[in-house]
Amino acid sequence: MLFQNTLEFAKNLDADDALRKYRDAFHFPKVDGKQVIYFTGNSLGLQPKSSQVFVNEIMTDWKELAVEGHFHSKKPWWDYHERLAAPLSKVVGAKMNEVSVMNTLTVNLHFLMVSFYRPTDKRYKIICEEKAFPSDQYMFQSQVKFHGFEPSDAIVEIKKRDGENYWRTEDIVKKIEEIGDELALVLIGGVNYYSGQVFDMETITAAGKAAGAFVGWDLAHAAGNIELKLHDWNVDFAAWCSYKYMNSGPGNASGVFVNERHLNNKKIPRFEGWWGTKKETRFLMKPEFEPIDTADAWQISNPPVLSLAPYLASLEMFEEVGMDALIAKRNKIVAYLEFVLKSIDEEVEQSTFEIITPEDRGCQLSVFLHGQGRPIFDYLMKRGVITDWREPNVIRLAPAPFYCSYEDMYRFGQILKEGILANQ
Repeated sequence: MLFQNTLEFAKNLDADDALRKYRDAFHFPKVDGKQVIYFTGNSLGLQPKSSQVFVNEIMTDWKELAVEGHFHSKKPWWDYHERLAAPLSKVVGAKMNEVSVMNTLTVNLHFLMVSFYRPTDKRYKIICEEKAFPSDQYMFQSQVKFHGFEPSDAIVEIKKRDGENYWRTEDIVKKIEEIGDELALVLIGGVNYYSGQVFDMETITAAGKAAGAFVGWDLAHAAGNIELKLHDWNVDFAAWCSYKYMNSGPGNASGVFVNERHLNNKKIPRFEGWWGTKKETRFLMKPEFEPIDTADAWQISNPPVLSLAPYLASLEMFEEVGMDALIAKRNKIVAYLEFVLKSIDEEVEQSTFEIITPEDRGCQLSVFLHGQGRPIFDYLMKRGVITDWREPNVIRLAPAPFYCSYEDMYRFGQILKEGILANQ
């Protein structure tokens, strides 16, 4: 399609958008009385209007039923989490028995590493990407030290080539092959938080498995954003937060994937708690742990239903729309945003920014601001463009397909041009 950087063209794209009605299903903040242009769904998704209904339902049941709400509410609390399995399995490309919801992201990664980082004197190294999200870095360091290894030796960071802003798959595969039988675990962010690059998870997973290592993925920026086929790709485990592209609310519950070949494996170590035991015998208070034959076996405590309620509300929309439709709009609206950015760059006197996100991408474009910096970000925020700043000089733009419009992209471009001209 030949794009045009005009308001009329953007409105025509919106008129033809099959997902346009979902924009009205979300609450938008306002700046100076006007609805914002929201680019930070990669950090915190907007609130679905239906979330309040789902939360209120639990509050009413708590008020009227108290403890009986566990079994006699409309959506009984004791198995509330199971309602999320079907829609989540479609989002991440898994079987229903391979997914569960519990805790928060880094907590779940730690729990999963109990099972899948099992170092020996020879096979103890972890491969991750250079400058992974800080929480992942801290997790890796604490895990290897817990097992008696030095982070500088046990953690292998894959670096980008000099002068490039992205990782090359062949470099990752080469490093996996180089480490070989010293490699215990490959654990990488499926979509890099800083650049928005999507890693070739299928190829990297195959390479890690061929080396005899476990392979897991941190899908914080991937779940609800890109096509995932965790089961088909033979991934061992994965975890993701729910509050970015899946709009479940700040700090909300995390999802996990455990490949079905690891279910019912009595040899696999795991930290265990009451809610991972079989439902049929859970309330018999038996001293022996009898794991559920699904990923729920990794659950420790009963599910936080007040957190799961808005997650379920959002997942109902995912179930209704489907990832194929979301990805189709994502591709088109990100392409239009890129076109608008390049058009604005041509309209100002000198080149002022650079898109550092490669073609392998999801919703996000990361833009390096040459010679502009923080004043442009501040200008955008004051004008009602909610975007994200990352040091030293990058803004991240993530037009989530559920609620961002093509007109948003056009209006953002006009505000950006005003800001550049004002700061030259």
